[in-house]
Amino acid sequence: MKSTIAGIDLPDGAFAAVVTDALARVEDLLLTELSSGDEVLAEVATHLAKAGGKRFRPMFAILASHFGPEPVSDDVITAATVVEMIHLATLYHDDVMDEAPVRRGAQSANARWSNSIAILGGDFLFARASRLVSTLGPDFVRIIAETFAELVTGQMRETVGARGTDAVDHYLKVVWEKTGSLIAAAGRFGAMTAGAAPERIESLAKVGDIVGVAFQVSDDLIDIASPTDDSGKTPGTDLREGVHTLPVLLALTGDGPDSARLRELLLDPATGAATPLTDDAQVTEALELLVASAGMDAARARLAQMAEQAHAELATLPAGPARDAFSSLVDYTVQRVG
Repeated sequence: MKSTIAGIDLPDGAFAAVVTDALARVEDLLLTELSSGDEVLAEVATHLAKAGGKRFRPMFAILASHFGPEPVSDDVITAATVVEMIHLATLYHDDVMDEAPVRRGAQSANARWSNSIAILGGDFLFARASRLVSTLGPDFVRIIAETFAELVTGQMRETVGARGTDAVDHYLKVVWEKTGSLIAAAGRFGAMTAGAAPERIESLAKVGDIVGVAFQVSDDLIDIASPTDDSGKTPGTDLREGVHTLPVLLALTGDGPDSARLRELLLDPATGAATPLTDDAQVTEALELLVASAGMDAARARLAQMAEQAHAELATLPAGPARDAFSSLVDYTVQRVG
């Protein structure tokens, strides 16, 4: 029998109990930190935390800690909580930029209060995360500052666009900066606070890099090919917003009639820039062309390659339930797209 948490299969028994208990400690610390201070501010700051979520990044840190001599120590719990705070803070700001009305099945902070309140709520989470990480020492402060810079750079890079650079390279760099960098930091933090050896810390950070990008690519594929709401979005949402993800970018480079039709549907004829699709029939047509395109096959091949890279990195780590859990996560990332 196995327990599945955040897409990761854990063997039932002592290991699963330890991980579950550690996640509960993260949850307690998260809500304690965000509930302190002014009552109005606390309500805003805990809004998304109380809405739930997979707590994937804390889980990643907790599993990484099992490659050191002091797994799930108090410092590990602090580090895991910091990365979740940073993640939640970015969601407040993302929802303002995207004008999103819903997050995690609940009304978004910007919709419930206002854009200004949501931005300030995100800022408060960043402030709390900064205070908490300072208790771990200057190396941790430096790492989280560098990671925060990557998150902002990725958002800025996405906003200004490729600007003549290779579109696929640009997209993958944005994905790493916006997603992979924080998951890599979670792996690094978990291993560091557990006292892991430097080479294991680097391996776990690399696994975080790969898994972060792979998860976004799998979401890209689900957004096009899945008839269900597996990604948390209606299929074709990215096309409606004029966002071209990896399979779309790869499909647009083809030289057949289907690729030509996709360029007609998705690109401005004068500038070649991405344009939102607002007509339902055109969205359906574009999705059908994309599902059958070589771009989808190429994106799946890249995803499989990422999984191979992650498994190769995991093979350098000691065998045990933590490595098995990471391996399960990598497999899940590929298998969830069908």
